[in-house]
Amino acid sequence: MRRVVVTGLGVVSPLGCGTELAWSRLLAGRSGVRRIAPRPGWPASVRSPLVAGTVLGLDDDAQGGFDPEAAASARDRRKMDRFVQFALVAADEAIRAAGVLDRSQTDRARIATVVGSSLGGLESIVNAVRPNEDQEPPRLSPFALPTFLGSMGASWISIRHGFKGPIGAPEGSFAAGLQALGDGARLIRANEADVAICGASEACLHPLVFGAFGAARALATGCELRPEAASRPFDASRAGFVLAEGAAILVLEALDHAEARGARPLAELVGYGSSADAHHITAAPADGEGARRAMGLALAQAGVTSAEVGYLNAHATSTPMGDACELNAIQAVFGDARVAVGATKSATGHLLGAAGALEAAFTVLSLRDQHLPPTLNLVEPDAAAAGMDLVQAARPADGLTHAMTNSFGFGGINASAIFRRYSQ
Repeated sequence: MRRVVVTGLGVVSPLGCGTELAWSRLLAGRSGVRRIAPRPGWPASVRSPLVAGTVLGLDDDAQGGFDPEAAASARDRRKMDRFVQFALVAADEAIRAAGVLDRSQTDRARIATVVGSSLGGLESIVNAVRPNEDQEPPRLSPFALPTFLGSMGASWISIRHGFKGPIGAPEGSFAAGLQALGDGARLIRANEADVAICGASEACLHPLVFGAFGAARALATGCELRPEAASRPFDASRAGFVLAEGAAILVLEALDHAEARGARPLAELVGYGSSADAHHITAAPADGEGARRAMGLALAQAGVTSAEVGYLNAHATSTPMGDACELNAIQAVFGDARVAVGATKSATGHLLGAAGALEAAFTVLSLRDQHLPPTLNLVEPDAAAAGMDLVQAARPADGLTHAMTNSFGFGGINASAIFRRYSQ
Protein backbone atom coordinates (compact mmCIF):
# COMPACT_ATOMS: atom_id res chain seq x y z
CA MET A 1 0.00 0.00 0.00
CA ARG A 2 1.30 3.46 -0.89
CA ARG A 3 2.47 5.63 1.97
CA VAL A 4 0.86 9.07 2.15
CA VAL A 5 2.85 12.12 3.22
CA VAL A 6 2.13 15.81 3.69
CA THR A 7 4.27 18.02 1.46
CA GLY A 8 2.58 21.41 1.72
CA LEU A 9 0.39 23.50 4.03
CA GLY A 10 -1.70 26.62 3.47
CA VAL A 11 -3.54 28.61 6.14
CA VAL A 12 -6.02 31.47 6.25
CA SER A 13 -7.01 31.87 9.88
CA PRO A 14 -7.95 34.21 12.72
CA LEU A 15 -4.27 34.01 13.70
CA GLY A 16 -3.26 35.35 10.31
CA CYS A 17 -2.79 34.30 6.73
CA GLY A 18 0.26 32.16 6.06
CA THR A 19 1.20 28.91 7.76
CA GLU A 20 4.38 29.98 9.52
CA LEU A 21 2.90 33.24 10.79
CA ALA A 22 -0.22 31.58 12.18
CA TRP A 23 1.88 28.84 13.77
CA SER A 24 4.31 31.30 15.41
CA ARG A 25 1.41 33.31 16.81
CA LEU A 26 -0.23 30.15 18.12
CA LEU A 27 2.96 29.08 19.91
CA ALA A 28 3.31 32.60 21.34
CA GLY A 29 -0.12 32.36 22.95
CA ARG A 30 -1.82 34.88 20.69
CA SER A 31 -5.59 34.73 20.22
CA GLY A 32 -7.52 35.35 17.03
CA VAL A 33 -10.79 35.80 18.90
CA ARG A 34 -11.97 39.39 19.00
CA ARG A 35 -15.02 41.64 18.99
CA ILE A 36 -16.51 42.39 15.60
CA ALA A 37 -18.87 45.23 14.77
CA PRO A 38 -21.91 44.68 12.55
CA ARG A 39 -20.83 44.47 8.91
CA PRO A 40 -22.31 46.22 5.85
CA GLY A 41 -25.40 44.41 4.67
CA TRP A 42 -26.28 42.97 8.06
CA PRO A 43 -29.81 43.55 9.34
CA ALA A 44 -30.31 46.79 11.28
CA SER A 45 -31.42 44.72 14.27
CA VAL A 46 -27.79 43.63 14.79
CA ARG A 47 -26.46 46.55 16.79
CA SER A 48 -24.16 45.14 19.45
CA PRO A 49 -20.65 43.79 18.85
CA LEU A 50 -20.25 40.04 18.51
CA VAL A 51 -17.30 37.84 19.48
CA ALA A 52 -15.71 35.65 16.83
CA GLY A 53 -12.49 34.29 15.41
CA THR A 54 -12.12 36.66 12.48
CA VAL A 55 -9.81 36.77 9.48
CA LEU A 56 -8.56 40.35 9.48
CA GLY A 57 -7.87 42.41 6.40
CA LEU A 58 -4.59 44.12 5.57
CA ASP A 59 -5.78 47.37 7.15
CA ASP A 60 -5.98 45.66 10.55
CA ASP A 61 -3.10 43.19 10.16
CA ALA A 62 -0.44 44.40 7.75
CA GLN A 63 1.66 41.27 8.25
CA GLY A 64 -1.01 38.59 8.15
CA GLY A 65 -4.20 40.15 6.86
CA PHE A 66 -6.30 38.65 4.10
CA ASP A 67 -5.97 40.24 0.68
CA PRO A 68 -8.97 39.48 -1.58
CA GLU A 69 -6.92 40.51 -4.60
CA ALA A 70 -4.60 37.60 -3.88
CA ALA A 71 -7.57 35.28 -4.20
CA ALA A 72 -8.92 36.37 -7.57
CA SER A 73 -9.61 39.28 -9.86
CA ALA A 74 -12.45 41.63 -9.01
CA ARG A 75 -14.43 40.13 -11.90
CA ASP A 76 -14.04 36.58 -10.59
CA ARG A 77 -14.70 37.59 -6.98
CA ARG A 78 -18.18 38.67 -8.03
CA LYS A 79 -18.82 35.03 -8.90
CA MET A 80 -17.57 33.51 -5.65
CA ASP A 81 -18.44 33.51 -1.97
CA ARG A 82 -15.89 34.58 0.62
CA PHE A 83 -15.29 30.95 1.63
CA VAL A 84 -14.04 30.24 -1.90
CA GLN A 85 -11.63 33.16 -1.70
CA PHE A 86 -10.21 31.76 1.54
CA ALA A 87 -9.84 28.32 -0.06
CA LEU A 88 -8.01 29.70 -3.09
CA VAL A 89 -5.46 31.64 -1.02
CA ALA A 90 -4.81 28.68 1.30
CA ALA A 91 -4.47 26.33 -1.67
CA ASP A 92 -2.07 28.65 -3.48
CA GLU A 93 0.20 28.69 -0.43
CA ALA A 94 0.05 24.92 0.07
CA ILE A 95 0.71 24.12 -3.59
CA ARG A 96 3.58 26.60 -3.72
CA ALA A 97 5.09 25.19 -0.51
CA ALA A 98 4.83 21.62 -1.80
CA GLY A 99 6.41 22.55 -5.12
CA VAL A 100 4.12 20.01 -6.68
CA LEU A 101 3.76 21.99 -9.91
CA ASP A 102 7.41 22.98 -10.24
CA ARG A 103 8.80 22.13 -13.67
CA SER A 104 5.52 20.35 -14.54
CA GLN A 105 6.74 17.13 -12.94
CA THR A 106 3.23 16.03 -12.00
CA ASP A 107 0.50 14.80 -14.34
CA ARG A 108 -2.42 17.07 -13.48
CA ALA A 109 -4.86 14.29 -14.31
CA ARG A 110 -3.33 12.49 -11.30
CA ILE A 111 -3.95 15.38 -8.88
CA ALA A 112 -7.15 15.09 -6.85
CA THR A 113 -8.95 18.04 -5.27
CA VAL A 114 -10.92 17.30 -2.10
CA VAL A 115 -11.98 20.50 -0.35
CA GLY A 116 -15.08 20.69 1.82
CA SER A 117 -17.19 23.17 3.74
CA SER A 118 -19.95 22.90 6.29
CA LEU A 119 -22.08 25.90 5.34
CA GLY A 120 -20.62 26.76 1.93
CA GLY A 121 -21.97 29.94 0.39
CA LEU A 122 -24.52 30.70 3.08
CA GLU A 123 -23.86 34.43 3.08
CA SER A 124 -24.30 34.54 -0.69
CA ILE A 125 -27.64 32.77 -0.33
CA VAL A 126 -28.87 35.24 2.29
CA ASN A 127 -27.65 38.22 0.29
CA ALA A 128 -29.45 36.92 -2.80
CA VAL A 129 -32.72 36.32 -0.98
CA ARG A 130 -33.05 39.61 0.89
CA PRO A 131 -33.45 42.04 -2.05
CA ASN A 132 -35.75 39.59 -3.84
CA GLU A 133 -38.21 38.87 -1.05
CA ASP A 134 -40.96 40.93 -2.69
CA GLN A 135 -40.14 40.17 -6.31
CA GLU A 136 -41.77 37.46 -8.41
CA PRO A 137 -39.88 36.02 -10.14
CA PRO A 138 -36.69 36.98 -8.27
CA ARG A 139 -33.99 38.85 -10.18
CA LEU A 140 -30.72 37.02 -9.68
CA SER A 141 -27.28 36.98 -11.22
CA PRO A 142 -26.63 34.04 -13.56
CA PHE A 143 -23.74 33.25 -11.21
CA ALA A 144 -25.91 33.23 -8.08
CA LEU A 145 -26.38 29.48 -7.87
CA PRO A 146 -22.68 28.59 -8.17
CA THR A 147 -21.86 30.98 -5.32
CA PHE A 148 -24.20 28.99 -3.06
CA LEU A 149 -22.57 25.60 -3.55
CA GLY A 150 -20.25 24.14 -0.91
CA SER A 151 -18.33 22.31 -3.64
CA MET A 152 -17.12 25.53 -5.23
CA GLY A 153 -13.95 25.70 -3.15
CA ALA A 154 -12.78 22.45 -4.73
CA SER A 155 -14.02 23.47 -8.17
CA TRP A 156 -12.30 26.86 -8.26
CA ILE A 157 -9.00 25.33 -7.08
CA SER A 158 -9.27 22.66 -9.77
CA ILE A 159 -10.09 25.22 -12.45
CA ARG A 160 -7.30 27.61 -11.45
CA HIS A 161 -4.58 24.97 -11.49
CA GLY A 162 -5.93 22.59 -14.12
CA PHE A 163 -6.24 19.63 -11.74
CA LYS A 164 -8.17 16.93 -13.60
CA GLY A 165 -8.02 14.06 -11.13
CA PRO A 166 -10.83 12.97 -8.79
CA ILE A 167 -12.71 15.81 -7.12
CA GLY A 168 -14.81 15.89 -3.97
CA ALA A 169 -16.28 18.26 -1.40
CA PRO A 170 -17.17 16.69 1.97
CA GLU A 171 -19.89 18.55 3.87
CA GLY A 172 -19.78 16.45 7.03
CA SER A 173 -20.65 19.19 9.46
CA PHE A 174 -17.65 20.18 11.61
CA ALA A 175 -15.65 17.12 10.49
CA ALA A 176 -15.60 18.12 6.80
CA GLY A 177 -11.95 19.19 6.78
CA LEU A 178 -10.69 15.97 8.35
CA GLN A 179 -12.98 13.92 6.12
CA ALA A 180 -11.32 15.59 3.13
CA LEU A 181 -7.93 14.34 4.33
CA GLY A 182 -9.28 10.82 4.82
CA ASP A 183 -10.84 10.83 1.36
CA GLY A 184 -7.68 12.17 -0.25
CA ALA A 185 -5.50 9.57 1.44
CA ARG A 186 -7.81 6.81 0.19
CA LEU A 187 -7.51 8.04 -3.39
CA ILE A 188 -3.72 7.94 -3.18
CA ARG A 189 -3.61 4.52 -1.52
CA ALA A 190 -5.99 3.18 -4.17
CA ASN A 191 -3.62 4.56 -6.84
CA GLU A 192 -6.34 6.79 -8.27
CA ALA A 193 -4.17 9.85 -7.66
CA ASP A 194 -0.55 10.70 -6.90
CA VAL A 195 -1.36 13.99 -5.16
CA ALA A 196 -4.46 15.24 -3.35
CA ILE A 197 -5.16 18.87 -2.49
CA CYS A 198 -7.22 18.49 0.68
CA GLY A 199 -8.86 20.65 3.32
CA ALA A 200 -11.83 22.89 3.93
CA SER A 201 -12.95 26.50 4.08
CA GLU A 202 -15.62 28.39 5.98
CA ALA A 203 -16.93 31.98 5.91
CA CYS A 204 -19.76 31.75 8.39
CA LEU A 205 -19.76 35.02 10.33
CA HIS A 206 -23.30 36.11 9.57
CA PRO A 207 -26.16 37.08 11.94
CA LEU A 208 -28.16 34.06 10.74
CA VAL A 209 -25.40 31.70 11.89
CA PHE A 210 -24.86 33.52 15.19
CA GLY A 211 -28.62 33.42 15.76
CA ALA A 212 -28.94 29.73 14.94
CA PHE A 213 -26.11 28.63 17.22
CA GLY A 214 -27.31 31.06 19.87
CA ALA A 215 -30.76 29.48 19.76
CA ALA A 216 -29.10 26.12 20.29
CA ARG A 217 -27.30 27.61 23.32
CA ALA A 218 -24.00 26.54 21.85
CA LEU A 219 -22.15 29.89 21.84
CA ALA A 220 -20.11 31.49 24.60
CA THR A 221 -21.90 34.59 25.90
CA GLY A 222 -21.09 37.56 28.11
CA CYS A 223 -17.50 37.74 26.90
CA GLU A 224 -17.54 41.03 24.98
CA LEU A 225 -15.17 42.73 27.43
CA ARG A 226 -12.59 39.92 27.23
CA PRO A 227 -13.19 38.19 23.90
CA GLU A 228 -9.82 36.44 23.94
CA ALA A 229 -10.98 34.52 27.03
CA ALA A 230 -14.22 33.29 25.46
CA SER A 231 -12.95 29.95 24.11
CA ARG A 232 -12.03 27.78 27.11
CA PRO A 233 -11.73 24.11 26.12
CA PHE A 234 -11.63 21.69 29.06
CA ASP A 235 -11.84 24.53 31.58
CA ALA A 236 -14.40 24.09 34.34
CA SER A 237 -15.93 27.48 33.51
CA ARG A 238 -16.36 26.88 29.77
CA ALA A 239 -19.75 27.98 28.51
CA GLY A 240 -19.84 27.50 24.75
CA PHE A 241 -17.84 27.80 21.57
CA VAL A 242 -16.73 30.82 19.55
CA LEU A 243 -17.70 30.97 15.89
CA ALA A 244 -14.76 31.48 13.52
CA GLU A 245 -13.85 31.64 9.84
CA GLY A 246 -10.91 30.61 7.69
CA ALA A 247 -9.43 27.82 5.60
CA ALA A 248 -6.62 25.30 5.62
CA ILE A 249 -5.26 23.14 2.81
CA LEU A 250 -2.85 20.23 3.07
CA VAL A 251 -1.10 18.70 0.06
CA LEU A 252 -1.13 14.93 0.44
CA GLU A 253 1.19 12.97 -1.79
CA ALA A 254 2.26 9.40 -2.39
CA LEU A 255 5.68 8.96 -0.82
CA ASP A 256 7.13 7.37 -3.95
CA HIS A 257 5.93 10.34 -6.01
CA ALA A 258 7.33 12.86 -3.52
CA GLU A 259 10.69 11.10 -3.41
CA ALA A 260 10.88 10.94 -7.20
CA ARG A 261 10.69 14.71 -7.44
CA GLY A 262 12.94 15.37 -4.44
CA ALA A 263 10.27 16.78 -2.13
CA ARG A 264 10.80 16.83 1.63
CA PRO A 265 7.72 15.56 3.51
CA LEU A 266 6.53 17.39 6.61
CA ALA A 267 4.84 14.34 8.14
CA GLU A 268 3.16 11.10 7.17
CA LEU A 269 -0.60 10.47 7.41
CA VAL A 270 -0.68 6.93 8.74
CA GLY A 271 -4.18 6.47 10.15
CA TYR A 272 -7.72 7.68 9.63
CA GLY A 273 -10.97 6.57 11.21
CA SER A 274 -14.57 7.67 10.84
CA SER A 275 -17.75 6.62 12.62
CA ALA A 276 -21.36 7.60 13.25
CA ASP A 277 -22.96 8.05 16.66
CA ALA A 278 -26.45 7.15 15.36
CA HIS A 279 -27.65 8.96 18.47
CA HIS A 280 -28.89 12.57 18.08
CA ILE A 281 -28.74 15.43 15.58
CA THR A 282 -26.70 17.73 17.83
CA ALA A 283 -25.58 15.83 20.94
CA ALA A 284 -23.02 13.05 21.23
CA PRO A 285 -23.59 10.12 23.60
CA ALA A 286 -22.26 10.95 27.05
CA ASP A 287 -19.69 8.16 26.96
CA GLY A 288 -18.27 9.36 23.63
CA GLU A 289 -18.68 5.89 22.15
CA GLY A 290 -18.67 7.07 18.52
CA ALA A 291 -15.60 9.24 19.03
CA ARG A 292 -13.89 6.32 20.75
CA ARG A 293 -14.51 4.09 17.74
CA ALA A 294 -13.18 6.70 15.31
CA MET A 295 -9.96 7.00 17.32
CA GLY A 296 -9.71 3.22 17.55
CA LEU A 297 -10.07 2.85 13.78
CA ALA A 298 -7.36 5.45 13.20
CA LEU A 299 -5.03 3.60 15.56
CA ALA A 300 -5.74 0.30 13.82
CA GLN A 301 -5.04 1.72 10.37
CA ALA A 302 -1.85 3.34 11.63
CA GLY A 303 -0.74 0.07 13.20
CA VAL A 304 0.14 1.71 16.50
CA THR A 305 -1.06 1.48 20.08
CA SER A 306 -2.47 4.39 22.04
CA ALA A 307 0.74 4.44 24.08
CA GLU A 308 2.67 5.42 20.95
CA VAL A 309 0.61 8.58 20.38
CA GLY A 310 2.27 11.45 22.22
CA TYR A 311 -0.06 14.33 21.39
CA LEU A 312 -3.76 14.74 20.72
CA ASN A 313 -5.16 17.97 19.29
CA ALA A 314 -8.69 17.49 20.54
CA HIS A 315 -11.91 18.62 18.87
CA ALA A 316 -12.69 20.40 22.16
CA THR A 317 -15.05 23.19 21.15
CA SER A 318 -15.46 24.58 24.70
CA THR A 319 -19.06 23.44 25.19
CA PRO A 320 -19.81 21.82 28.56
CA MET A 321 -21.35 18.69 27.06
CA GLY A 322 -19.11 18.26 24.01
CA ASP A 323 -15.82 18.50 25.89
CA ALA A 324 -17.08 16.10 28.56
CA CYS A 325 -18.02 13.51 25.93
CA GLU A 326 -14.61 13.79 24.28
CA LEU A 327 -12.81 13.47 27.62
CA ASN A 328 -14.70 10.23 28.26
CA ALA A 329 -13.74 8.94 24.81
CA ILE A 330 -10.07 9.88 25.27
CA GLN A 331 -9.92 8.13 28.62
CA ALA A 332 -11.53 5.02 27.13
CA VAL A 333 -8.99 4.90 24.29
CA PHE A 334 -5.82 5.93 26.10
CA GLY A 335 -6.41 4.60 29.60
CA ASP A 336 -3.24 5.01 31.61
CA ALA A 337 -1.21 6.14 28.60
CA ARG A 338 -0.02 9.70 29.23
CA VAL A 339 -0.97 11.38 25.99
CA ALA A 340 -0.60 15.17 25.98
CA VAL A 341 -4.01 16.66 25.16
CA GLY A 342 -4.39 20.18 23.79
CA ALA A 343 -7.04 22.26 22.03
CA THR A 344 -6.05 24.88 19.48
CA LYS A 345 -9.65 26.12 19.17
CA SER A 346 -8.82 28.07 22.31
CA ALA A 347 -6.82 30.43 20.08
CA THR A 348 -8.78 30.32 16.84
CA GLY A 349 -12.38 29.67 17.76
CA HIS A 350 -14.41 27.04 15.89
CA LEU A 351 -14.03 27.17 12.10
CA LEU A 352 -16.88 24.66 11.67
CA GLY A 353 -16.11 22.61 8.55
CA ALA A 354 -12.60 24.06 8.25
CA ALA A 355 -11.69 23.32 11.88
CA GLY A 356 -10.39 19.82 11.23
CA ALA A 357 -8.16 20.91 8.37
CA LEU A 358 -6.61 23.77 10.36
CA GLU A 359 -6.09 21.58 13.40
CA ALA A 360 -4.52 18.88 11.22
CA ALA A 361 -2.08 21.48 9.91
CA PHE A 362 -1.17 22.49 13.46
CA THR A 363 -0.74 18.82 14.39
CA VAL A 364 1.67 18.32 11.48
CA LEU A 365 3.65 21.37 12.60
CA SER A 366 3.82 20.01 16.15
CA LEU A 367 5.54 16.92 14.78
CA ARG A 368 7.82 18.90 12.50
CA ASP A 369 8.99 21.29 15.19
CA GLN A 370 8.70 18.92 18.16
CA HIS A 371 6.71 21.55 20.03
CA LEU A 372 3.18 21.59 21.44
CA PRO A 373 0.97 24.70 21.24
CA PRO A 374 -0.82 25.98 24.34
CA THR A 375 -4.47 25.59 25.28
CA LEU A 376 -5.42 29.16 26.10
CA ASN A 377 -7.72 30.03 29.00
CA LEU A 378 -7.32 26.62 30.64
CA VAL A 379 -7.13 27.94 34.20
CA GLU A 380 -9.12 25.37 36.16
CA PRO A 381 -9.23 22.02 34.35
CA ASP A 382 -12.52 20.13 34.42
CA ALA A 383 -12.64 17.55 37.19
CA ALA A 384 -13.38 14.94 34.51
CA ALA A 385 -9.84 15.49 33.20
CA ALA A 386 -8.19 14.60 36.51
CA GLY A 387 -4.96 12.73 35.89
CA MET A 388 -4.77 13.73 32.23
CA ASP A 389 -1.84 15.62 30.75
CA LEU A 390 -3.54 18.78 29.49
CA VAL A 391 -1.24 21.13 27.59
CA GLN A 392 -1.84 24.48 29.28
CA ALA A 393 1.35 26.21 28.08
CA ALA A 394 3.44 25.74 24.95
CA ARG A 395 6.25 23.28 25.57
CA PRO A 396 8.90 21.21 23.78
CA ALA A 397 7.97 17.68 22.75
CA ASP A 398 11.32 16.08 21.98
CA GLY A 399 10.90 12.56 20.69
CA LEU A 400 7.29 13.04 19.56
CA THR A 401 6.66 10.47 16.82
CA HIS A 402 2.87 10.20 16.50
CA ALA A 403 0.11 12.78 16.95
CA MET A 404 -3.66 12.52 16.61
CA THR A 405 -6.34 15.07 15.79
CA ASN A 406 -10.10 14.74 16.23
CA SER A 407 -13.11 16.35 14.55
CA PHE A 408 -16.73 15.70 15.48
CA GLY A 409 -19.86 17.19 13.94
CA PHE A 410 -23.60 17.58 14.31
CA GLY A 411 -25.53 14.50 13.28
CA GLY A 412 -23.06 12.19 14.98
CA ILE A 413 -20.16 12.49 12.51
CA ASN A 414 -16.78 11.53 13.96
CA ALA A 415 -13.34 11.60 12.35
CA SER A 416 -9.85 11.05 13.70
CA ALA A 417 -6.45 11.10 12.00
CA ILE A 418 -2.95 10.11 13.07
CA PHE A 419 0.22 11.65 11.69
CA ARG A 420 3.74 10.30 12.13
CA ARG A 421 6.93 12.29 12.14
CA TYR A 422 8.43 11.62 8.76
CA SER A 423 11.34 9.23 8.49
CA GLN A 424 12.47 7.26 5.46
